[in-house]
Amino acid sequence: MSESATSNLAPTPRAAAPVADEAAPARWTLIAVTVGFLGLFLLAPLLVVAVEASRKGWDGYCSALADPDARAAILLTLLVAAIVVPLNTAFGLSAAWAISKFQFRGKAMLTTLIDLPFSVSPVVSGLVFVLLFGAQGLFGTWLAAHGIQIIFAVPGIVLATLFVTFPFVAREVTPLMQAQGTAEEEAALTLGASGITVFRTVTLPNVKWALLTGVLLTNARSMGEFGAVSVVSGHIRGLTNTIPLQVEILYNEYSITAAFTLASLLACLAVVTLGLETLFERRGGGAQNVL
Repeated sequence: MSESATSNLAPTPRAAAPVADEAAPARWTLIAVTVGFLGLFLLAPLLVVAVEASRKGWDGYCSALADPDARAAILLTLLVAAIVVPLNTAFGLSAAWAISKFQFRGKAMLTTLIDLPFSVSPVVSGLVFVLLFGAQGLFGTWLAAHGIQIIFAVPGIVLATLFVTFPFVAREVTPLMQAQGTAEEEAALTLGASGITVFRTVTLPNVKWALLTGVLLTNARSMGEFGAVSVVSGHIRGLTNTIPLQVEILYNEYSITAAFTLASLLACLAVVTLGLETLFERRGGGAQNVL
């Protein structure tokens, strides 16, 4: 067959489809849906909180925060966060280090247990603590005999908050430690460094941004937890009410402005947490790329 006949039989190349033109409507539709969703379910509630909190002006705002019950709720929330965040930071680092750097029996079980609070309702977890440490609970009689009160007191709130927040640091740090491997630590050990020195000078600097993100999320959840704390607190005014519980009480009593004033503190915390988390993730991504 001649060259001309072969060229006639060859399929005519089709013009390239305008992929960019075809994708533009879908892209803008998805962007519009996303922005609309965020505006409706994120920005609108924050705007409502800000408007309602400022309805009585600056004097009304300060007056709501100066209420003794409100101040007690704020102080208790800060106290619980000050206890929970360091404990869960230590646990998260220890668990992440063990999971990513060592092989041991039960490693898969430990990884599963760390995710347990994500799959259990906070209300159920609070009820479990009541069944364990309440007056009619498993250890209730022994605790009462020794004058120890956990449920309807600060220790119960701390325990409930510890449970719902302990995965955050571990879940942020573990994947990064696993991705980095053990080469740097092994080199440091070969040079004579102790295990603590290796952790302090090699492991910890490599995961500091992920660690800060986990600490930030732990702190935000500690201050904003409602379900588990509501079960174990007893709702005692001025004693066991955290900010979320006090907001509920004020709202049920139709003290709308005071309720939204306290809610604005949690809203500000959420905004600051989101901004700092974004910053830490960007810094962490840059550091990881350099490594």
